[in-house]
Amino acid sequence: MTSLQTATPPQPSPPTPAASARGLLRTYGQGDTLVTALRGVDLDLPSGRFTAIMGPSGSGKSTLMHCLAGLDQPTEGSISVAGQSLEGMSDDALTRFRRDHVGFVFQAFNLLPMLTAEQNIWLPTELAGRPRPALQDRFDHVVETLGLTGRLTHRPSELSGGQQQRVAIARALLTGPAIVFADEPTGNLDSTSSAEVLSLLRGSVRELGQTVVMVTHELDAAAYADDVVVLADGLVTHHLAAPSRDALVAALAERAA
Repeated sequence: MTSLQTATPPQPSPPTPAASARGLLRTYGQGDTLVTALRGVDLDLPSGRFTAIMGPSGSGKSTLMHCLAGLDQPTEGSISVAGQSLEGMSDDALTRFRRDHVGFVFQAFNLLPMLTAEQNIWLPTELAGRPRPALQDRFDHVVETLGLTGRLTHRPSELSGGQQQRVAIARALLTGPAIVFADEPTGNLDSTSSAEVLSLLRGSVRELGQTVVMVTHELDAAAYADDVVVLADGLVTHHLAAPSRDALVAALAERAA
């Protein structure tokens, strides 16, 4: 009798990370003034999740974000974002790459005071020459999701800090970038506005399928994230999924070996 063997079905390939780094080294200065900000970081940031990067002052968290976002170039190592390697890209190519694939939310909002909220949201796409009709549905959805429908004609001076940061988030989300980097996005906000902004960032992941990477030193802010990456002395010491507050406190208390 011939035995029948059941073929093992092929396993699906793991999803491509939104961003990844291998052997990332970043130094500044030389000789006696040499500072090593990153010491061979290996990291994968998953797509469709909200990741917080934490660490004490001088741990390298801002440097890591700047390298991953193409705002700074590592001394050694490789970086890929949205499946594309950033290695060897010229300044002009990096500028185009950031424009097309990366969104930014900054602590200081970076809104132009003479423009309305709507004009600030549309500004980067207009500077890039992208036609507005192609993005109108996305604009309407993002504005509604962020609760900005009644604020579009207001200038920044007529908005609260939380509302200004909502405008900045809408600007970052408008083109559906592969990844959004948020650098201390609640640093200039009170606790109520901070909670609103963090809920909106988390909502952009849940409702819009966005990938968000946030640098923060605040435990309360990191609690909104799906994953938390902890840095110390330029090294990733922990990559935690949905950590409890106690686990995160313990991880932050440790130093790199």
